[in-house]
Amino acid sequence: MSRIAAALLVALAGASPALSSGGEGDLARDLLWPGLNFVLLLAVLVYFARQPIRDFFATRHGRIRGELDSAAKALSDAEARHAEWQRRLVLLDAEMARIRNEARERAEAERGHILADAAAAAERIRNDARSAVDQELRRAREDLRREAAELAVELAAEALRSRVTDADRSRLVDEFIQTIERGGSAAPGRGA
Repeated sequence: MSRIAAALLVALAGASPALSSGGEGDLARDLLWPGLNFVLLLAVLVYFARQPIRDFFATRHGRIRGELDSAAKALSDAEARHAEWQRRLVLLDAEMARIRNEARERAEAERGHILADAAAAAERIRNDARSAVDQELRRAREDLRREAAELAVELAAEALRSRVTDADRSRLVDEFIQTIERGGSAAPGRGA
């Protein structure tokens, strides 16, 4: 049957331009062959495309049915969750009061711990401050002694510079040279 329809379609398609190109035809004859071609094309399409169209719509119907079932299940799940949340909302006030009491008790206990830790930290800070003050006092005393010693040495050096003359310097150099010549056993200025 499909070969016959295909042959008929080819024959009509080939005959149509030949018949309508004859010159001035009337409107009915000019529309007859294209209309006949169109009807024949529709018949062939319906014959050959009927099963794929049925399969397409059957598949689409199944997919839509599955989506509707899935949506119905999601709706029932949502309604169950909504009912659960409504039940929880009723119990929420009691739960909030319990949580507030627990939080208050924990805060009081934490306050006690913090105060004890703060007192211990304050005592450590006091002890550290005392140690730091003692250490700074020792350092200041050492600095003061060092500065006093440096100042005494500087004053002594200044006094020596002002009292030692060129003759004394010459004599000290000569004594040093003699000491070196003897083997360095005696310090300069202490006699031979």
